Amino acid sequence: MSKYKEFSGLNLPSIEKEILAKWDETNAFQQSIDLKEGATPFVFYEGPPSANGMPGIHHVISRTLKDLVCRYKTMQGFQVKRKGGWDTHGLPVELGVEKELGITKEDIGKKITVEEYNQKCREAVLRYKNEWDSITKKMGYWVDLDNPYVTFENNYIESLWWILKQFYTKNLLYESVSIQPYSPAAGTGLSSHELNQPGTYKDVKDTSAVAMFALTLKGTNTTHPFAETLLKLGEEAWKGSNQVPPSGGVFFMAWTTTPWTLPSNLGLTVGPNIDYVLVKTFNPYIHLPINVILAKALLSKYFKEESENGDFDNYNADVKLLPWKILAEFKGSQIENCEYEQLLPYEANSLEAIQLQTPNSKPFRVIVGDFVTTEDGTGIVHTAPAFGADDYRVGKKYNIGILTMVNKQGKFVDGLGEFSNRYVKNYKDEKDYQDVNVDICVKLKKENRAFKVEKYEHSYPHCWRTDKPILYYPLDAWFIKTTSLKDRMVELNKTINWKPKSTGEGRFGNWLENMVDWNLSRSRYWGTPLPVWRTEDETEEICIGSIAELNGLIHADSPIKEITDLHKPQVDNIILTSPSGKPMKRVSDLVDVWFDSGAMPFAQWHYPFENKEIFSRNYPADFIAEGVDQTRGWFYTLHAIGSLIKESVIEELEKAGLATDKVDGRAFKAVVSNGLVLDKNGVKMSKRLGNIVNPFDTIEKYGADATRWYLVTNASPWDNLKFDLAGIQEVQRKFFGTLYNTYQFFALYSNVDGFAFKEAYIPLEQRPEIDRWILSSLNTLIKKVTESMDDYEPTNAGRLVEEFVDEHLSNWYVRLCRRRFWKGEYEHDKISAYQTLYECLETIVRLIAPISPFFADAVFQNLNAVTKKFNVTSVHHVSFPTYTATAIDIALEERMQLAQDTCSLVLSLRKKVNIKVRQPLQKVMIPVLNPNMKVQLEKVEDLIKSEVNVKELEYITETEGVIKKKVKANFKTLGAKLGANMKEAAAAISILNQHQITELEQKGSLILALSSINYELSTEDVEISAEDIPGWSVASKGRLTVALDITITPALQSEGDARELINRVQNIRKENGFELTDRIFVQLEQENIPENIQHALTKHKTYICGEILADSIDWVPKLLQESTEIEVNTTLLKIAVTKKG
Repeated sequence: MSKYKEFSGLNLPSIEKEILAKWDETNAFQQSIDLKEGATPFVFYEGPPSANGMPGIHHVISRTLKDLVCRYKTMQGFQVKRKGGWDTHGLPVELGVEKELGITKEDIGKKITVEEYNQKCREAVLRYKNEWDSITKKMGYWVDLDNPYVTFENNYIESLWWILKQFYTKNLLYESVSIQPYSPAAGTGLSSHELNQPGTYKDVKDTSAVAMFALTLKGTNTTHPFAETLLKLGEEAWKGSNQVPPSGGVFFMAWTTTPWTLPSNLGLTVGPNIDYVLVKTFNPYIHLPINVILAKALLSKYFKEESENGDFDNYNADVKLLPWKILAEFKGSQIENCEYEQLLPYEANSLEAIQLQTPNSKPFRVIVGDFVTTEDGTGIVHTAPAFGADDYRVGKKYNIGILTMVNKQGKFVDGLGEFSNRYVKNYKDEKDYQDVNVDICVKLKKENRAFKVEKYEHSYPHCWRTDKPILYYPLDAWFIKTTSLKDRMVELNKTINWKPKSTGEGRFGNWLENMVDWNLSRSRYWGTPLPVWRTEDETEEICIGSIAELNGLIHADSPIKEITDLHKPQVDNIILTSPSGKPMKRVSDLVDVWFDSGAMPFAQWHYPFENKEIFSRNYPADFIAEGVDQTRGWFYTLHAIGSLIKESVIEELEKAGLATDKVDGRAFKAVVSNGLVLDKNGVKMSKRLGNIVNPFDTIEKYGADATRWYLVTNASPWDNLKFDLAGIQEVQRKFFGTLYNTYQFFALYSNVDGFAFKEAYIPLEQRPEIDRWILSSLNTLIKKVTESMDDYEPTNAGRLVEEFVDEHLSNWYVRLCRRRFWKGEYEHDKISAYQTLYECLETIVRLIAPISPFFADAVFQNLNAVTKKFNVTSVHHVSFPTYTATAIDIALEERMQLAQDTCSLVLSLRKKVNIKVRQPLQKVMIPVLNPNMKVQLEKVEDLIKSEVNVKELEYITETEGVIKKKVKANFKTLGAKLGANMKEAAAAISILNQHQITELEQKGSLILALSSINYELSTEDVEISAEDIPGWSVASKGRLTVALDITITPALQSEGDARELINRVQNIRKENGFELTDRIFVQLEQENIPENIQHALTKHKTYICGEILADSIDWVPKLLQESTEIEVNTTLLKIAVTKKG
């Protein structure tokens, strides 16, 4: 007869290697899909990783979440295909190659050809594929790596071109010059979702300046009455004074945190209805008399109230407080079109240069804008149209021109004097970098053009890949008009099951509400080319949607006659023919790499060019999962493309005669966004800090199962996880150790008795109550775990299983039933125990299989090899357990829980007073709150008495005068409910009398009269404890209170001594390697043994013999054979234990 395999030890890594070998041998993953052929599909999309870097522990958690859901759904009967993928384009790859080659973007095409560069990128993108495949396999992530989608392949790119052609045809793809975030370090523009990746906004300290722009009489100011009025007021204010301001002497104050934009200044923007003032004062740096204009509401930022109308005549450099005086007050609209002197004039930003770029422009004027506020600054906005969206818009309205004095490397252009060719930010990590912003401010101070210069801490956007500051820059870029279908995207988002819900409604929902058009184009080399060709005169333009269309339009003069690679440089060398016969060349831009991944639902199947039927069955996704950083990345691009392409998808499917009812604009129906993985101290992991956890080492040492279980059960997936290797060790020891020991116990005794589940299944009603209870609890567990898994709450599911295995199965059922397994004949009761424990083990491993696939399969295969209940080779090929409603006995579970809680309290009291469980005690007293509680306790009374080793339970209905209780407020629950009334409520609760506490326990509520309200107090609002009484020890848990009689009489002591001896003999049996069924002889040396010990052991001789399988226990004057010294309640005994026969 087959025997259950017994493990040689709990070595999870070793077990996992055996299971991996079996999976490979039986092709278990493919079998799990093939066995479900014809079943309802459950669609999962794999967010493609980039294999140009090593996988980290954060990849293990997201992949664990994906895998457990897919395994669960497979076991539920769905067919779950999991197509792997690789993200192979974009900045991460290019920057890595540039670093490796020691070049910059500017070197491409000079030191290395575009073709050579892109070949290097192609080689780099899958450099660590073997490592990714290895971690995927070792962690048990089942995903199809043999047929992955790869974003650089022609088929994939062709599908992207088809999507872009649909957008172009529907006027959703357009070109425009606008101010966009630009990364000089990466050499490309960025989309708004890239700019809003987690961590891109950093708090930095920059040099800020309040610059002074001199109002001038030149130009239109001679015909601007109010300009003249301001100049006259300024001049008259200083008449008769020994201080004389410079010519003009009236300045507009404008604040900026980016002094590097000042050479590009072309306007000053004011709010039309903001109140401004002309103020007489001094320059705080060079102490010259000046008149300044700023918003009245911001006066206090620059002037002290006590120095208003101060002593102007005696002011000098030693005077700390600037005297000041308001000369006039006016609205912003009154100074519109006033002209001022250029702040930093050079050759490159001269009026001639400005008008050459923007003919007929009129710069250096005060203009009016609706975006000006008085929250900070001066209420006057320095306006450089090249470097801000608001600036660009208002500058275009007033035709003040545009100046871009910074090139795309982040350096000032030639012709800016001492600032020419200097980096505006430290983009090259130069060791001796001199901040040009500081130098600009120094120059302004010296030239009476700065009123205040200081370091200013603010949040500034940085490039998501280079970690360097971005600039807002005028870019000729291509956009997807996402805003045109904003309402659809917002409404569809409300139908997606977000875990957590707050991410969908908050972070993602708010993002959609405030979305801007998607900046699609990138000025790089390795990526999907934008498929737009146009004639040299820009009169004709075409967007290509397929390779066939491209090949059909190739011009006779084209150096490339047939496309073989849809990348630069080949695609740039293709000349197409326009409708009128003119040659057309491709615009140079590439496509945002996030578009690649967002289009994967279509491109992974080369849709719509082939696989339309497969696509129709696999769109949209039922489930996706990635890190929370993808909220404005992959999640957004999937959602945006899915929403915008809806009609085109329906049209293609209808042409193919396929169903379209599932196509509603959503790309996914449910999404789990997991949080960040931090170190154990809550610090983000980084190489610099040396706190990165190597996933290969972790799995090799502790096993994938323990790692996966820890990652899932330690915290909800969407919460940030403080990763601690000690936590994995705890999981390994406590959960897997307990489950392992339970299986080993079952295998040991089943092999002794030959249990193989060949007997008929014993009906529940014919089983003992303990069996009915554990099976009821098991079915309740199945129900709750299924509900949690269906709701994408694996943390709760795992914790429920942990609790069942530890508290119910191991520490209660197995411990209470041990005797049934090793005593008695192989008859009804023992078979019932075996069947019950087998069912529990088999069900548990099926429940945990999605989270911990290896150990679950190992135990399942061991069990099934003997019973052959399932005709499968893996637990992952069987169904997920379903609960049987008729097996659930709620009343039975409640009273067994009552028994467990009672025993737990009594055992804690024993520990508190240092009385061993083997020492019998007389009585436990339990206050019963209602008749049902007493009935329930009476049904488990014998069990409780046996467990806690007491002679009797006494139930009392009135505790007053017997047990005194204390009560205090539970601030955690009550504070949230009562707010300001909390303090009064806590005081009132603390003085509740015994009668009121009893009423609260019995009824579950009590009206608390407060000064402003009557509050209905519940038991969860308070913490009730009991005080010890003489001769008794008292403890409480919730509404349950127990009092333990701790007096030990001579009779109780005698029985305790007998139990101590039994324990010592059992240990000797184990140490000597006796079999479970071996009979023994026991001899005790009588010399120097107290009479009470001899009496106790003699009195309980029959009981002792039965427990230790002894034929006899004899007292002898002196032991002549080899003996062992043992201790029985502080008394030393010499004992000889020999095996019979």
